[in-house]
Amino acid sequence: MEYKWMIREKADPKTVESLSKEININPTLANMLVNRGIDSFQKAKDFFRPDLDKLHDPMLMKDMDKAVGRLNWAIKNEEKILVYGDYDVDGTTSVAMMYGYLRQFYPNVDFYIPDRYKEGYGISEKGVHFAAENGFKLIISLDCGIKAISKVALAKELGVDFIICDHHTPGEVLPPAVAILDPKRQDCNYPYKELSGCGVGFKLIQAHCKHRGGDNSKVMAYLDLLAISIAADIVPITGENRIFAYYGIERINNNPRPGIKALILRSKIEKEIEISDIVFKIGPRINASGRLEHAKASVELLISRDLEDALTRAEIVDTVNAARKNFDENITREALSMIESMEEVRQMRTTVLFKEDWHKGVIGIVASRCIERFYRPTIILTESNNKATGSARSVFDFDIYEAISECSDLLEQFGGHKYAAGLTLEVEKVPAFQAKFEEVVSSKIHDIHLKPVMEIDDEILLDQINYKFFNILRQMAPFGPGNPEPLFTVKQVYADNVRILKDKHLRFNVVQDGQETKPICIAFGMADKTTYPDEIIYKMLLRKMRFDLAFEIRENTFRNNSSLQLYVKDIKFD
Repeated sequence: MEYKWMIREKADPKTVESLSKEININPTLANMLVNRGIDSFQKAKDFFRPDLDKLHDPMLMKDMDKAVGRLNWAIKNEEKILVYGDYDVDGTTSVAMMYGYLRQFYPNVDFYIPDRYKEGYGISEKGVHFAAENGFKLIISLDCGIKAISKVALAKELGVDFIICDHHTPGEVLPPAVAILDPKRQDCNYPYKELSGCGVGFKLIQAHCKHRGGDNSKVMAYLDLLAISIAADIVPITGENRIFAYYGIERINNNPRPGIKALILRSKIEKEIEISDIVFKIGPRINASGRLEHAKASVELLISRDLEDALTRAEIVDTVNAARKNFDENITREALSMIESMEEVRQMRTTVLFKEDWHKGVIGIVASRCIERFYRPTIILTESNNKATGSARSVFDFDIYEAISECSDLLEQFGGHKYAAGLTLEVEKVPAFQAKFEEVVSSKIHDIHLKPVMEIDDEILLDQINYKFFNILRQMAPFGPGNPEPLFTVKQVYADNVRILKDKHLRFNVVQDGQETKPICIAFGMADKTTYPDEIIYKMLLRKMRFDLAFEIRENTFRNNSSLQLYVKDIKFD
């Protein structure tokens, strides 16, 4: 896929110079920080030294007083409490956190995860009836519930109260719950709006623990689960989320709970955990059980108190994840073939595909895979319970949730975010939805949205790459949305000592005129990649053709020797 490079504009020179002097860093690094909104000494201090004392007061969230009061009432009157969550990573970590917190001091608590295939996303009638029939008087829903108006009303009729902890965008009407915790409510003045579902649940246990005079360290013990939810749900790692992620990853690396330790061992990660490890290795394993079987297995793994038990459960989850990969690959191949075989579909500005026998558990992954080949808003639909149900994924800076909402007259339900959403409609309405979605997106999207963008922080010289420079970059972690890993470019360079590794990767030294530094570059998967018709990058490098390089700076350790290497993200030849 060819990327459009966007090198960030230089920040205000006076601000850059001032910050550079105040925190004693070079202008290149100061410029990068200012472009990320870190333009003063205090902001830099908050960024580089995250502080748990800077977390916002949970009582600032609308309805928090009601939620704490209702939870206290349930405990005082020995009511049965049901912790209810979605089947993805955010939902399962939320349930493991809330259930784990409550069971420390209260025995009348259980948890419930809906079956993806029999009940679908969010609050289900089956789940509500389960609560009522089994004597539960309070449901705490996590990562779902903000649009479950009829289901919460049903629960109320059956004598079951709801506390909703959600982070999705509310509709115009809110459910009749006792308390609705959602920073995206228009009437909520909570200072930070981008919490994960687990993050909203964390604020509830933080408030409740403070109210009952409990040990705050027991609340902070759940930061590992919260960090996983933040990484896997792809919420911005800014503000409060940065503090959560920073200390959560620190806990994962130093003192992980048995379930997370087992997942690390199964993932064969032998270095310090980073956000990317959660996104690509730990998160998919937690997700797998909910995709193919039942997410209860993931919750039981995460709440396990014994490493031996956790390892057994992690092996089961890992086996399911291997099966998930197989479904993913086969359905992706079929979906791409459908697009490529139809000229009319290839020329569209959207992809909306439906096939009744595709596995519901992997269609979100398939949508993302299709975008890697055909870069445009994509929805993959399959049949479930006699309905067409689907997952939507978007492209850079295009709000797919808003586009779907304009097609709501054809839908039974939908929900999600700017970049990802889910929807359900009648099977016979799929062609009408395909046409309307294409019409809506075409009227809103611009050509710039239809080519993947690679945002580059700055152009540098090779001699700037040293450990002093790198050590400051390393302190900017954790990286993710809102704080991407620094990406640089060097111009008019050429390659030396070019080699192919394992038949698919490239290794070479990059050389720049007038610069002494000649770092090693690793270009994963580029051994047979072409940049122009019939021009293989490997052969062009051997001919010492000039190129511009986009890269991240990483540390490589081999036999106790460490060195800096450049991880190649893209190459553009003259």
